[in-house]
Amino acid sequence: MTTDRAIGLARESEGPQRATLLELFLDLVFVAALALTSRTLAQRLDWVGAVQTVVLLLAIWWVWSATALVTDLYHAQRPPIFVMTLWVMLGTILIGGTLPDAFSDRALVFAGAYVAIHLGRGLFLIATLHTRTTRLHPSQFVFWFLVSAAPWLAGGLVAGPARGLLWTAALTIDYGSAWLRYPTPRLGRVPTSEYTVAADHLAERYQQFFTLALGDLILVTTITYADSDMTAGRTAALLLAFAATVLLWQVYVHRAGALLKATIESSRDPGRFVRSAPNTHLLMVAGVVAASAGFEVVIAHPTDHSTPWQAGVILGGPALFLAGRARFEYEVFSRVSPSRLVALLALIVAGPALVLAPALLAGLTATLVLAGVAIADSIRARGAPPEQPAPSM
Repeated sequence: MTTDRAIGLARESEGPQRATLLELFLDLVFVAALALTSRTLAQRLDWVGAVQTVVLLLAIWWVWSATALVTDLYHAQRPPIFVMTLWVMLGTILIGGTLPDAFSDRALVFAGAYVAIHLGRGLFLIATLHTRTTRLHPSQFVFWFLVSAAPWLAGGLVAGPARGLLWTAALTIDYGSAWLRYPTPRLGRVPTSEYTVAADHLAERYQQFFTLALGDLILVTTITYADSDMTAGRTAALLLAFAATVLLWQVYVHRAGALLKATIESSRDPGRFVRSAPNTHLLMVAGVVAASAGFEVVIAHPTDHSTPWQAGVILGGPALFLAGRARFEYEVFSRVSPSRLVALLALIVAGPALVLAPALLAGLTATLVLAGVAIADSIRARGAPPEQPAPSM
């Protein structure tokens, strides 16, 4: 990238690289997108609603994750990348505005905005970069986004189960091509050396996005409380939601979360770790989104008996987060704390027992399990020297 470094577009490998205010500005649009995803799930707690929520969340995450990698490779404050970031923001706002009706009246707008974001970002880089070598990898990305654009747009034009099937196929192409390093006819694959990143910058971005997801939980629960009649049960549910938010943050940052930068730097295969980290954080973010939907139900109907789906999402959100957090811990330390596994088992066992129990009790159970994990972490860390990362890859 010599030519592009000369014009100050590509990031230099030396020196600290921090997230910019522009990147934080970009994240603002994802607060709304995540909140609407949570609310969409809360309003349709069944198999169809769950599958649709997964599709929507995967699409939102891929927009953010791909853009985070671009801003890791190029200076976000440079005019070309600044304009590209605004393009992504505009497209994400359109996606967010269609989320409640993405599988009905606004399907084509949702799919069109998603495709436009990815193709526009790639084509913009190709037009901005100055040499054939530096244009190679954006060209590989554009090729695969063109391939996935067909099922995305076709899904926006059809109705019924076919839409979900087409969009699932499109997401499989998007995620699968990335995992395979974008194998492209005549261009080959993206070399693992190209996944060398500014560790401090990318680590900070993932930490920021997880915090952003917790902002979704705060936003959704606060709005739900404000829109409901004030009762003692709803106030107790709001306090539980706040406690769960704090505990999710505490469990995330404990040791592994705080050592993400050092882990990337000490990894034997940083490229593989960089390609794995998005999936790990996706699991944790999905857990927070589900927890947000669950606590919305608890605040809206604290004393009503929980249906199987309501109990499932109230307890399943923390369980999904802990599963992602256990994978994250294994990536950083090559081991998993027993407290994570015990907590997962407790949530699974509690699920059937809490069906038909008041929703507030299910919320209390989820919060107490998270508290148990946080307490176990504190006890294990007390008096022990700081643990150094020992990445599994």
